[in-house]
Amino acid sequence: MGTKQATQRQRVIVAEIAKIGFCLPGSVVVRTNRCGNPRCACHADPDRRHGPYQLWTRKVAGKTVTKTLSDDQAERYRSWFDNERRLRELLAELEQLSIETMARAEGWPEPEPAPPDRRRHRSDSSGTPPAVGHPPA
Repeated sequence: MGTKQATQRQRVIVAEIAKIGFCLPGSVVVRTNRCGNPRCACHADPDRRHGPYQLWTRKVAGKTVTKTLSDDQAERYRSWFDNERRLRELLAELEQLSIETMARAEGWPEPEPAPPDRRRHRSDSSGTPPAVGHPPA
């Protein structure tokens, strides 16, 4: 990719970043649990565990913090989790584009492409585009 094309792509990336609304870091996972009552059916039968519960997990000051979300909350903030994932993708692309452009400008060998981000977010997209710039209703 030439410098002109790289600059055009950089502008597109920055414009898309500018459109992203609120972002929530971390993951939302669905879990079922066994309770503390050893006589409860949840201990003998995995199909009778309590839940499902939607858990939002993130890091705060190096510590894992988990909050339980209601179904309504998980749905209301789903686009915010999607926005975070998209923001990270765009930043990674911008970083890689910058590395390649610098290498080309300095006459260095083409750098290796960045490995894909291995983190997996389990927030499920509803198929609708994320809300941009507005808090949920």
